[in-house]
Amino acid sequence: MDIVFVNDLRFKTIIGVWDWERQLPQFVSLDLEMGWDMSAAVKSGQLEDALNYKEVAKRSEAFIKESQFELVETAAHELAALIMTEFSVPWIRVTLRKPFAGNGSKAVGVCIERGNRE
Repeated sequence: MDIVFVNDLRFKTIIGVWDWERQLPQFVSLDLEMGWDMSAAVKSGQLEDALNYKEVAKRSEAFIKESQFELVETAAHELAALIMTEFSVPWIRVTLRKPFAGNGSKAVGVCIERGNRE
């Protein structure tokens, strides 16, 4: 299976469980790896046969911003389900990070995989 990816998509959103996190938007960083059969796009050279990573990125950012999740675990799970459904992606890996959220760490977050990678 081929993989289409979006790496280090950064934006501010409300995410977290603490009161101060619910008041102030903070940066998150999103990585997506999506299984996709590229053969039709390779053959035709047409965008409509490809997985439009720009649209996936825009939809992902909008979804996370509007949902204002408390847990990164829930955000990653719900985003994976949305992308698989809306973009017909059979396999996805979602990595969602909150930079500087842990004491002294560069970032904390989760990485999940859903679907069939074959």
